[in-house]
Amino acid sequence: MSFPAVPARDLLGNDRVLPGGFAGTRNVVIVAFEREHQALVDSWVPWLEARAGADPEFRFYEVPTLSRVWAPARRFIDGGMAATIRNPVVLERTLTVYGDRRRLTEPLGIDDLHTIWLFVVDSAGVVHAHVRGGQREASTQVLEAALDELRAAQS
Repeated sequence: MSFPAVPARDLLGNDRVLPGGFAGTRNVVIVAFEREHQALVDSWVPWLEARAGADPEFRFYEVPTLSRVWAPARRFIDGGMAATIRNPVVLERTLTVYGDRRRLTEPLGIDDLHTIWLFVVDSAGVVHAHVRGGQREASTQVLEAALDELRAAQS
């Protein structure tokens, strides 16, 4: 499975096309669909930040995915998120995607928009593992194993 090519914009205002816009050779991409998902995303951040501190080639991204109905309000929505966050590191790693959500859900096999999904993605856009929901030990082990295997293969 490959991460699909979709346009995104970080909360600093820079346009990117994913997956090429992911800077790491090893990335975890968190795809969220509802504002209420932020608590689930936040449950992963300490582990992801620790992983990033131990692996200079690792990056993680939050990808809020909003339907096309919200596209006309993008400047307002993204601006509101940026004003709340204010941390440049978090602003740069938060990549909003607006439009037909099926551009992500179908290629990635996402069948539940009521939770978040996390994907281990390499620099070529290949997906090596995925989990859903807030951080749990079993999900963490899946991501850890995939990242460790990918790191070993890239060495």
